[in-house]
Amino acid sequence: MNSGHWLWKAIGSIALMLILGASMNAQAGLFGFGGTNWQEEVLLHDGRSIVVERHSSRGGRREIGHGTPIMEQSVSFTVPGSNRPIVWKTEYSQDVGRANLELLAVHILNGTAYIVAQPNLCLAYNKWGRPNPPYVFFKHDGRNWQRISLGELPIEFKELNVSIVIDDPDLFDAIDHYKVIPAKVIKELNRGVTGPQFKSILREPLIIKDPRWCPEMIRTGDGWLGVGWFKDQPSYEACANYCIKEKVLAEVCPCDRFFHKEGK
Repeated sequence: MNSGHWLWKAIGSIALMLILGASMNAQAGLFGFGGTNWQEEVLLHDGRSIVVERHSSRGGRREIGHGTPIMEQSVSFTVPGSNRPIVWKTEYSQDVGRANLELLAVHILNGTAYIVAQPNLCLAYNKWGRPNPPYVFFKHDGRNWQRISLGELPIEFKELNVSIVIDDPDLFDAIDHYKVIPAKVIKELNRGVTGPQFKSILREPLIIKDPRWCPEMIRTGDGWLGVGWFKDQPSYEACANYCIKEKVLAEVCPCDRFFHKEGK
């Protein structure tokens, strides 16, 4: 191969890489090459709308049957009437091996911001107390986000108003097409997400027909164990010792649920 031919081939390869890099910029999060940033129009319960900035990046530990997970996810926005941006973020943690939560909705009432999220697969569901309906709620107190109960979430909030599946090719097409993805497009993207918990904010427990959906697990010193390992111990003392052996925190140890403790 002469040097001129090699040079033109190298230039062509570099050009191809640049073209591919540009076309994959928006889809970086989908394929796990980096982070993705985009903007969405969020329709509030009172008919107003705000623009939110979203970010996600991939990495961390895979669960069986799933691809490279979301390692971090955030949303930033400004409450109408305020000039101070608010950021909500869910990050990687070692016990879950990925971002703990997935964003479902941003709501505002009387100048106060709220977040509706869901645990990010089974380990996170166990970590966050196995909530049913399967949501985790936050309220911004003016300085920080505080977790709140379903009963503390204003009844006015009914809709899930952000894109739910953020590794969807249709979302990446929308990111390429719109500077700010319109609320009507977000609604259309969410139309294909199955499950009643994704159609509106449930206020009653979700009926889970398959007990294998997400078995109850207990956090140990170096991983997770099914609750059956504790339930099947022969006595309260044996169960308590098993918790100690597996380095289970006292407030998490489930022995009181299965055994009568001597002296009580």
